[in-house]
Amino acid sequence: MSSVKELVESVRLTSLPSNYIFGNTESNRHCLPMEPEETVPIIDFSLLTSHDPHQRSKTITQLGNACLNWGFFMVINHGVAETLRDEMVRETESFFDLRGEEKKQYAGKKLFDPIRCGTSFNANVDKTLLWRDYLKIHVHPHFNAPAKPSGFSKVLQEYCEKTREMANELLRGISESLGLEERYINEKLGVESSESHQLFVANMYPPCPQPELAMGLPPHSDHGLLTILMQNGIQGLQVMHKGKWVLINPLPNSFLVNTGDHMEILTNGKYKSVVHRAVVNNKATRISIGTAHGPPLDTLVSPAKELVADDAGQAYLGITYRNYLELQQSKSLSGKSCLDRLRFSM
Repeated sequence: MSSVKELVESVRLTSLPSNYIFGNTESNRHCLPMEPEETVPIIDFSLLTSHDPHQRSKTITQLGNACLNWGFFMVINHGVAETLRDEMVRETESFFDLRGEEKKQYAGKKLFDPIRCGTSFNANVDKTLLWRDYLKIHVHPHFNAPAKPSGFSKVLQEYCEKTREMANELLRGISESLGLEERYINEKLGVESSESHQLFVANMYPPCPQPELAMGLPPHSDHGLLTILMQNGIQGLQVMHKGKWVLINPLPNSFLVNTGDHMEILTNGKYKSVVHRAVVNNKATRISIGTAHGPPLDTLVSPAKELVADDAGQAYLGITYRNYLELQQSKSLSGKSCLDRLRFSM
């Protein structure tokens, strides 16, 4: 199947091909303004790692509130060099610019192929194709990288090490915000072990002739505990908050972080995964780069007994991370349909 990039470059499109039409989504795409007193939470990473107990405690409280009320926040002062972020975006763009035959070797069909590039989400089952090309790389516990572009591997390895360190530190703070020991999540789920799982996902959304009819990624939640995201300066990420779609306009040099389905399972629903989507535009190519952070693939993830109230009981079935990924990939993306399969009917 041709990529969206190839489709755009092969002919001068003036209208959207029928297999990409989601219907007129213009009314659904509209973002309502937030209430004046509400802003997207901002976490100062330097204060989370501060040796000042008061500053750290205050930031942990802010982090907990962000997870509880939004499932989404921006991270500033994170210590990842802006040059590294820029290089990662450039190398990603260069990968998507490779000729089709150079990328063909990575057109994997299997979920756990080390490197996989393609289009849409699951083109075999998607009734309507998404206006999106992707590159997915399993970068931990075993590091993988495409041979081309020549500089991609070095930049990718450094970038993923930095985001993994950030995720581990954020998870320590989240543990404390839940009233648990600092390393509870990381130790219970083996997140800091040599077998923890990290997936690199790069998305390309080329200019679309009729963006009001197409969708980059439909409303969905992510697998894993946390997703850490950056983009190339083009807007398109929208987050569901209190029943409204909020267009995210990141602060310069910030990372966007959202809680995943396994955070919701682990916390027995206290910290819910956030539903979000990607819309497209007719002017510029948007690149987003995410890293999904989770436990080793064969780790059973179930609600922490410390967070299961006696009167409420366990809200989710336990499932291995591997089986959850397989379950999600077997269907089209649709809200929290995958997580809903694990809910106990109360």
